[in-house]
Amino acid sequence: MRKLKLQELNRPDVDTYRATDKLPLVLVLDDIRSALNVGSLFRTADAMGIAEICLCGITATPPSREITKTAIGATESVAWQYYEDVTVALASLSARGFHILTIEQTDRSVKLTDFDASKHEQIAVIVGNEVYGVSESAIAKSHEAVEIAQYGTKHSLNVSVCGGIVLHHLSHQMRKLP
Repeated sequence: MRKLKLQELNRPDVDTYRATDKLPLVLVLDDIRSALNVGSLFRTADAMGIAEICLCGITATPPSREITKTAIGATESVAWQYYEDVTVALASLSARGFHILTIEQTDRSVKLTDFDASKHEQIAVIVGNEVYGVSESAIAKSHEAVEIAQYGTKHSLNVSVCGGIVLHHLSHQMRKLP
């Protein structure tokens, strides 16, 4: 076994990537306070080939030194929009036919592994603030909530880790990979 060189990975350049079809999957960042987490989520969004990111409320926007530090160029390849109010972003996505999916522990959330993405043509995934989670106003606009099963003493994951797990799982399902 040997580690592949970057040129062996056959990744597209930014312009080619922008022109490719993306998954009908949007990531909504609801008041993410750390620009480093925002950058990490941009990088994950690029890796999973999602359509766009909605940056809402206090969430930092490019250009930002801290976002750039972890995004490593993904702010150039992933489409994004800023909304002062998350409910405006969700209303726009809902009007466009997106199924609004909150990643949060609620009284009606289902395990991520039990969520069937194939039932929906388009999905918008909301991840929330590092301390307070997804806002009540965003939960109220959501169609459904899912949570990631956890087996330790902590009640939550870092938002960029959570987003990575969810985007990978949904990307896998939406691409109908084995």
